[in-house]
Amino acid sequence: MPYYFEFDSESRILRCRLEGRITDEALREYYRDVGKYSALTDSRASVLDMSSVTSLEITPQTVRELANSPPAIADPSRPRCVIAASAQAFGMARMFELQGQETRPNLHVVRTEKEAWAILGVSKPKFEAVQID
Repeated sequence: MPYYFEFDSESRILRCRLEGRITDEALREYYRDVGKYSALTDSRASVLDMSSVTSLEITPQTVRELANSPPAIADPSRPRCVIAASAQAFGMARMFELQGQETRPNLHVVRTEKEAWAILGVSKPKFEAVQID
């Protein structure tokens, strides 16, 4: 699994870090899992950190398909940030943001952690690993 979840219990932010090679299958798997982790932690916000992705092998079709599906985190008021440092990741994340803006009005695509933390109103979150048994 090329991703893992962490949670900051003080600010109630769920973060998922994608790492290495990300394929359509891995992205779909993440999308299925993030809703479960959000419910488990009762997060008030979520962050998808793509800064450690070395190879992004996802198709625009998969991005559009996920953007057009029901949001993994049902509550549209909960802010979500995607940290996408590379040009390719940023482009795919923006495509997702634009395609799904009707059902995800609080989705923000940024380049750095600092930008994400500013949007979420935290300065130095303290994340700990979280796993569903």
